[in-house]
Amino acid sequence: MAKVPAAYRATQGSILDVDRDFYGRLTTPGARERVDRRVVPIRQGLAWEVPAGHVLRLSTLEGPQVGDLNLWHRHNPRERFWASRTRQLQRAHVSTFDRLWSTLPFLRPLATIIDDTLARYGTDADGGRVHDLLGTRCDPYVNKLLTGQDFDHHCHSNLVRAVAPFGLTEFDVHDVLNVFQCTGLNDDDQYFMKACPARQGDYLELFAEVDLLCALSCCPGGDLSVDLWGPEARDPLETCHPIGVEVFRLEPSLLAGWEPPAYAPYQGGHGMRGPAIDWTAQKQRRLKP
Repeated sequence: MAKVPAAYRATQGSILDVDRDFYGRLTTPGARERVDRRVVPIRQGLAWEVPAGHVLRLSTLEGPQVGDLNLWHRHNPRERFWASRTRQLQRAHVSTFDRLWSTLPFLRPLATIIDDTLARYGTDADGGRVHDLLGTRCDPYVNKLLTGQDFDHHCHSNLVRAVAPFGLTEFDVHDVLNVFQCTGLNDDDQYFMKACPARQGDYLELFAEVDLLCALSCCPGGDLSVDLWGPEARDPLETCHPIGVEVFRLEPSLLAGWEPPAYAPYQGGHGMRGPAIDWTAQKQRRLKP
């Protein structure tokens, strides 16, 4: 079968043309200091801040476990992670040197993946790959439709509770990066999930391009080795494990020449006539939560 080229392709020097030498250096052993360490308990959510220029590590502390990640600009939550555009600009399953993009009208990298121990998994015989942007978070609304039962610890609900102390609400929770989750599309073009291939100590590292507010749900489905819906469904509690969160400050020399990415340069008014509008100033307004 002929390989069809991607619709969105980098040109040399564009923001899609990642400086791999720079990001590769950010994983240098001994050139970082841990400044924050947390644990997301099973079937719970947690929110925390990561300053620009720092590294975030998410790890499987005790065994396989999937997590649902949301990102916002810390000082302007209207700028948040855009899963579908990231899927177009990068790929449906992300790994090292892929970037996580923000929503319009901002459209810039919020974070860049710099290390991924699960890159070894590749693509399995069913077409499954890890760190998924195809699906989204489990939620109590779909669960009620499928089972008729209420359950308050789906990833959506976990994220809602996690961000409430930061002044955000259910309306701010958005489509996720499914960290450590193995998924794909079957022969009927339907979304499938497989057991998480992570082992104890596996991790994903992201470099914060801007000041971030992050939230992670430790999925109630655990490692997804147990059916959550359908005739074989049962409670997967025994497959649940906590997820570790670490934030590292880098040696300043590693960041020489780096600065947070600028907003998308489009300056038009979408074809609307009227008084001139400074769109850059509009985007730079800080809407503190």
